[in-house]
Amino acid sequence: MKNLIKFLTVLLVSVFTLSAQNKPQEIVIIGTMHTVPKIVKNSYKPMLKFAKKYKPEAIYVESPMANDSISWQYLKNGWSKGYQKFYKLSDSLQKNFDYNDSKFNATINKDFSKMTNNDLDYLIKSFIYKRDNGNYELYSYLKKYGVNGAKKPTRHEDGDLTYKLALFMNHKKVINIDDQQTNKEYHNAWNKCSKEGVKNGNNSANSKLYKKNYNNAIFPAIFRGLGKHTNKRKSLQQLHDMASFSYVVKDTKGCKEGRKYFDERNMRIAKNISKEVIKSKKDRNIVIIGAAHIIGLEKEFKENYPNFKVILMKDY
Repeated sequence: MKNLIKFLTVLLVSVFTLSAQNKPQEIVIIGTMHTVPKIVKNSYKPMLKFAKKYKPEAIYVESPMANDSISWQYLKNGWSKGYQKFYKLSDSLQKNFDYNDSKFNATINKDFSKMTNNDLDYLIKSFIYKRDNGNYELYSYLKKYGVNGAKKPTRHEDGDLTYKLALFMNHKKVINIDDQQTNKEYHNAWNKCSKEGVKNGNNSANSKLYKKNYNNAIFPAIFRGLGKHTNKRKSLQQLHDMASFSYVVKDTKGCKEGRKYFDERNMRIAKNISKEVIKSKKDRNIVIIGAAHIIGLEKEFKENYPNFKVILMKDY
């Protein structure tokens, strides 16, 4: 009898172990609105509640990867004043900052509540030195607002969702996965498509789609449902269509170029995420990114990374 019990115990343990090994790594994707107007300043609260309940083991953010030299070559003089300033700081610190790996590891391994201002300053400078924008922003946020985060809404995904989630989960780092290697070309194509669309009906079609998307969001926004509404598949598809120029009545050179660059950006972001998820070996991963990217990312994962279990926020 004892031998039978031992046999069954070993068998059950083996089955559970094999089941865990075969379980696909999970990626939950949340689409954000970036910055929201004051009138809907609490829009990220339900999204934060969802993310906390999910309890991710890793948080992926829409920030350029530190080692993506092509993106940074553009961003150092690109569209974002914030990235321009960050690059200059990073370029300067890489020449004169006395970075020490042992000191960095010892400091970042402290509890958030035990970190002094000197500790935070060192970590902030270290992440600037590493050209790690996402974690530079995280520790700047921690220094400004403390371990519980901002009391009042910042009206931005980072302050109201991403970094509050990281502090709540005690994650010492977030993971950068954005790609902006061809953003200059994308913006040029956008302008070209807009000029081409004056007389062929494309601009009119875009305006109608924008108004439809905006009007549909009014009622949910009043009742703090903007985040959930934005993550509905219909809303995500509309945002994707606008960003990828899929709304056009007549395809033109500029619109085709814009769609190409947008699709390629999503392709590279999906590749960045997949590499990091595989490397981390974490099972519960959450990606927080602009809602216009969701449909494109889902497509990339289905076609090229079928081993992951990819779930959109609204479908979880």
